[in-house]
Amino acid sequence: MAKIKVKKVKSAINRTLRQKRTLEALGLKKIGQVVEHEATPNILGMVKKVNHLVSVEETK
Repeated sequence: MAKIKVKKVKSAINRTLRQKRTLEALGLKKIGQVVEHEATPNILGMVKKVNHLVSVEETK
C-alpha cells in the first residue's frame, strides 16, 4: 500500500473541535511537524477534512 507524508502548515486556532481532534488523530501537534501514514481510506478521509491546514506528499 502507498504511503503519504502529512505536514501541518497552519494553526488550529479558531478551528472547530472536530478539525482539532482530526489533527490530533493524525498525530500532528506543531506547525511543521511531519508524520507518515499508510494511504488507507480512513486516513485519506481525515486528510480531506483538514486539507486547508496540511500539505500532503506521496512517498514510496
